[in-house]
Amino acid sequence: MALPVSAATVPAGPVRAVSARHFMRLKLRVMGNNFRGQGWRIALFVGGALVGLWFAVGGFFLFAAPGITGDGRYAVLVAAAGGGLLVLGWLLLPLVFFGVDETLDPARFALLPLPRRTLVTGLFAAALISVPVLAVLIASLGLVLTAWALGGWSAALVAVVGVLGGLLLCVAASRAVTSAFATMLRSRRVRDLAAVLLAVVAALLGPLQVFGLAALRETDWTRLTGVATVIGWTPFGAPWTAGIDVAQGRVWAAPVKLLITVVALGALLAWWSRSLESAMVGAASAGKAPARRGATGGAVAQLFPRVAGWARRDRFGALVARETRYWWRDARRRANLITIAVVGIFVPVMINLGGAGFAADNEQGLTTGASDSSPVLVTLSMLFVGVLASVTLANQFGFDGSAYAVNVVAGVPGRVELRARMTAFSLYVLPMLAVVAVVLSAVLGRPGWIGLTAGTLAATYGAGLAVNSYVSVLGAYSLPETSNPFAMNSGAGVAKGLLTLLAMVVSAIVAVPMVVAAALLGDAWLWLALPVGVAYGLGAALLGAYLAGDVLDRRQPELLATVTPRR
Repeated sequence: MALPVSAATVPAGPVRAVSARHFMRLKLRVMGNNFRGQGWRIALFVGGALVGLWFAVGGFFLFAAPGITGDGRYAVLVAAAGGGLLVLGWLLLPLVFFGVDETLDPARFALLPLPRRTLVTGLFAAALISVPVLAVLIASLGLVLTAWALGGWSAALVAVVGVLGGLLLCVAASRAVTSAFATMLRSRRVRDLAAVLLAVVAALLGPLQVFGLAALRETDWTRLTGVATVIGWTPFGAPWTAGIDVAQGRVWAAPVKLLITVVALGALLAWWSRSLESAMVGAASAGKAPARRGATGGAVAQLFPRVAGWARRDRFGALVARETRYWWRDARRRANLITIAVVGIFVPVMINLGGAGFAADNEQGLTTGASDSSPVLVTLSMLFVGVLASVTLANQFGFDGSAYAVNVVAGVPGRVELRARMTAFSLYVLPMLAVVAVVLSAVLGRPGWIGLTAGTLAATYGAGLAVNSYVSVLGAYSLPETSNPFAMNSGAGVAKGLLTLLAMVVSAIVAVPMVVAAALLGDAWLWLALPVGVAYGLGAALLGAYLAGDVLDRRQPELLATVTPRR
């Protein structure tokens, strides 16, 4: 006989509300579990903490310099320029280089009955537990020392509030931008708009760099101080300059700037809240897939995208077709392609025009001197672009994650695997590099240098493919299973930075013969650069795939275990 269970027999305790404290404890618990039994992750985390501490100490003394010297004339300049660069770095670096920490993946909270405000507040509080946040806090405390030295404890107290507000603003800006951009990249209809917006942002950096160098050469600090004053009234500089204003007698400006900071912070959190809900739901809908026009052949032939339609219908061709489709449709990979397209145009123009093409050596302003660019300088700029284009493959197996098990079970030879991945990636990158070569030659007014730029790009890109084949096999790391293409697990941001730096340095060393040839051969190199560069790059890529393929054959199980995300 079943006994009815009354409310009196089952004690019903009060339901505890979820707060930001629970998210912070959860992040610490997940970080601890990720480090358990993973000595390399602990080493990378400690190394990242030491590097962050080194930058933090340097930033502290930079911000504290006006207070230590007792010269308050440039205190606003240091605060506005340094703080503005911090905010700008938190905006752009996650998109271009380091990614953003998503130890707590928002998508895993989708089925929990959590209000949006609770979720945003908790994830925002958890994001504050990181080495970069601690480094920025230590560095910006130099502003507190400056405000105290120039205006006493009242100015220091306002500076503390401003520094904390600026730190929150940096984190909120990083999370909002990466989350919103990830949502935008998931929709294939707007990926072209995303590329245009990034290109516009990158194009604005060029003129700012040119005028900044001109101002530094002229040492017109009064002009720079005026610009810093304007920046101080924007969200980029408002929180950092509030304490300096109190120290210099502008007490009325401090509450206004703190209000600007609060409004900007609220707007960023609201923006993040809207994009966060889309990230939790999953991939954005792109509407009804259009019917393929002119699709001919059987089912196998239709699996090959048009750009890879030339590939043989064998194991190599199938891998090329798969990788080609992934590079076009996967948001994480597509974000890397956009970065290559933007930086590939911006960097060589900045080096050749910003560094050598513009001069401010007379009272009449800036004068163009593109003719001053030399083949060696152009070769160096192309070397950087070619190396940067290939470094995306430094963790090419990390993009696959646990799906790489299919290749392991199928017994795909390592050489075939690496050649197919190189080929598919090159189908997108080589046209970009060709555009870079043509654009730079046109901007320099030297159409005859197209062979020089294209040959150098081909050589350095091929050398980079060879080096990154080894790096991707020996130094792979797992990526979080999330729809955010910029997401990183704890410690993976440091791993990505170190691997990228290592791969770029080694690739540049392998491509040094191109720079030596440009310096020794002179004008003859303008004719030899294209055929020699293409042969050098192709030979290096094939040799790298041949040698690294043997290593891959021996390490397939270990590589699969490394790139599989830990739950």
